[in-house]
Amino acid sequence: MIEDAYLVDGYYPTIGIECHVQLKTKTKLFAGVDNDARQAEPNTLISHICLGMPGALPVLNKHAIELAAKAAFALSTQPQSSSKFDRKHYFYPDLPMGYQITQYDEPIILGGSVTAIVDGVEKSFDVTRAHLEADAGKSTHPANQDYSLVDLNRAGTPLLEIVSEPCIHNASEAKAYAHELYLLMKYADVSDVNLFYGNMRFDVNVSVSKDPKIMGTRTETKNLNSFRSVFDAVNSEIKRQISLLENGEQIIQETRGWNDDSGTSFSQRSKEDAHDYRYFPDPDIPPISLSDEFVEMIKQSMPTMPHQLRVRYTAAGIDSSMIETLLDEVSASQLVNEIIDAHGNKTAKTVANWLGGPVIKAIADNIYTWQDIYKTRVHIIKLASMVDSGLLSSSGAKEVLQAIVKNNVDPQTIAEQKNLLQESDSGALEEIVANVIKANEKAAQDVANGEMKAIGFLVGQVMKSSGGKANPAMVQQIIKTQLGV
Repeated sequence: MIEDAYLVDGYYPTIGIECHVQLKTKTKLFAGVDNDARQAEPNTLISHICLGMPGALPVLNKHAIELAAKAAFALSTQPQSSSKFDRKHYFYPDLPMGYQITQYDEPIILGGSVTAIVDGVEKSFDVTRAHLEADAGKSTHPANQDYSLVDLNRAGTPLLEIVSEPCIHNASEAKAYAHELYLLMKYADVSDVNLFYGNMRFDVNVSVSKDPKIMGTRTETKNLNSFRSVFDAVNSEIKRQISLLENGEQIIQETRGWNDDSGTSFSQRSKEDAHDYRYFPDPDIPPISLSDEFVEMIKQSMPTMPHQLRVRYTAAGIDSSMIETLLDEVSASQLVNEIIDAHGNKTAKTVANWLGGPVIKAIADNIYTWQDIYKTRVHIIKLASMVDSGLLSSSGAKEVLQAIVKNNVDPQTIAEQKNLLQESDSGALEEIVANVIKANEKAAQDVANGEMKAIGFLVGQVMKSSGGKANPAMVQQIIKTQLGV
């Protein structure tokens, strides 16, 4: 039953999300044609299968099965040992076969879950199923023209459709679920997950009801390609449905489109039920049977996933918001994970703070890329060690960081060239401290009397006298020793 905390103007919202993930195979799901149509001219990546030519027989892409199996483990479950393909019949110009090859009652994935961070709190969402299917082509409708254009380059692209349970109850949860699903598919290396190119598309099903035990009539808003769109579309549809019901009108079960510019949805067509598609098993494609050995091989190949990395990074003392920033970029996250293994939590935390601060700004300014960061990781790790050992200040390290990433050079060399290395010779620092104490007797007496606020002033004077090269931590310890604190 839905909690009262989710109530909106006396109504309980219920949301389910279908996510279409384009798998990163080299070729299409049932034909040996290039799967990447981003730079291709229209209708150049097609085959007899894509065109629905009579007698053309599909051949299943094994790599798509492997990627679907990886997705199953990413969703905290495992692939079904047996599954099959079905034909889903409907007519549209971008579907020459007159049916879509999909999986109906025996999908490759059943069950699973997605654990996301919603407003700083961990929450788990159940997954109903995920099934493989071949994508349709793309229709475009030129303005002020009485014709449409069809590009079949996308036809036959392998998709994995992941269907959540109707267990989401507000826009924040919907956005968090969609984002976590994005991370899971990204880290599992199942898809390029490029939202701009439509590698992931979200359909949100929304209903509202005054009774928390009964769901209302649902609508489906399709083809959302950003997390902000998911958030806005859910909020908009909840408000629209409540407004209709409050005015005594009925909700129509329908498919709706979304306009990002206006922040509103629009009706597209009435929503079909399963029987309208006349599903039946595809007679040209044998059932899929996965051996225990195959499933175990896929399981052993799985990388460290986002929820595991959150635990590691939290233990390293990295701030929660910084953790989410790192997870959004695999190269950055991979670097921090490797540093924890090789150099421990302290160095990893130092690097994480750089990645989440000056590095992100530099990347946003197109000074360098995340790939540049990962390529120079050996130098970055050495730079962090120099800071941890007191050889270089944090501010000095930020100056060195840009130089080593841009030029892939040793950080100590750069620090020496820029005269940034800190003075850690205790003998030289003791003499400077003694002179500062002698010149600032009142502040020295305050520290000797236990007023530790004054020690900051003395450290500052030592830094000034040393030209900013003194190690502040060492200076503070020498001051305490000389004043007997």
